[in-house]
Amino acid sequence: MTTAAAAALLLSGCGGSATQGQAATSPPTPSASETSQPSPSGAATESSAAAASSQAAAAGPALCKAGSLTAITDSTGGGAAGSVYMQLIMTNSGKEPCLLKGFAGVSLTAGADGKPIGAAATRDDSTPVTDVLLAPGKAGTATLRYTQAANYPDCKRTPAAGFRVYPPSDTASLFLAQKLDACANTEINLLTIGAFQPK
Repeated sequence: MTTAAAAALLLSGCGGSATQGQAATSPPTPSASETSQPSPSGAATESSAAAASSQAAAAGPALCKAGSLTAITDSTGGGAAGSVYMQLIMTNSGKEPCLLKGFAGVSLTAGADGKPIGAAATRDDSTPVTDVLLAPGKAGTATLRYTQAANYPDCKRTPAAGFRVYPPSDTASLFLAQKLDACANTEINLLTIGAFQPK
């Protein structure tokens, strides 16, 4: 009896040790703080967004676009030798500052939705290109010269309703109504445009 009881006690003690061993080797449950840590990819995304934002800020104001500009011409500058000198004035009608830099694209056209007539304006490089920063309501100006179509005997004269004007580096345009004679011949240049300057 005493030997049997001792054997039973020894067996039960071994069983208890095995159970504790299994519990000790099972993987630990992650804590709430461990599961809430951001993944490396999330951190990289946030870093990239911050870098892009700082680059945009460093780049400064965007180029002025047709949708946030108004345009007029002022021909009080007079003319000479069959030419009329005008000031092409573009005003920032938007709510943010924008940059007007370089040369406008200008051509004579049959109407607000009409196609250009003849050759587009050639650039006058005598005035250097400069950054013209336009705050809302402010304007930049460029010299536009129109040569009378009657000066050219070979001109295929066509009535134009006004100017189509493309701001620098823009594919959208503005229309300025002004009745003039155009030349349908694309080899005859009636228009010359200078670089924008502060007004």
